[in-house]
Amino acid sequence: MPISRIKPEREDGPRILSKPEELILLAVYSLRDNAYGVTIRNRIIEETGLAWSIGAVYVPLNRLAKEGYLKTAVGEPASQRGGKRKKYFSLTPAGMKALAFTKRINESMWSELSALTPAALPDKG
Repeated sequence: MPISRIKPEREDGPRILSKPEELILLAVYSLRDNAYGVTIRNRIIEETGLAWSIGAVYVPLNRLAKEGYLKTAVGEPASQRGGKRKKYFSLTPAGMKALAFTKRINESMWSELSALTPAALPDKG
């Protein structure tokens, strides 16, 4: 479907996510019950091969939580963390909807580039 035929969501619906936000939500989804700052960062680094500072993860994480795309839960204090608790993240229904909306937009845009095949892309490693 051409991009012009995709109707933007209403103000109270999802927005198009930035690429870092999209990667963060995908990482949270894939990590399930083990999604906290360090594991989210490591998952993104593993998939992209790019260095991400912890701040590059936490700033959008907190924004996505504030916007209702993620919910947070605090774990038990851990002695190896000096008694600090981990802050876990999980997708909300709004987060799933935002991912689906962004995926639909991406697929529509990419469909115009049929000549660009995986063989034409650089290797990840």
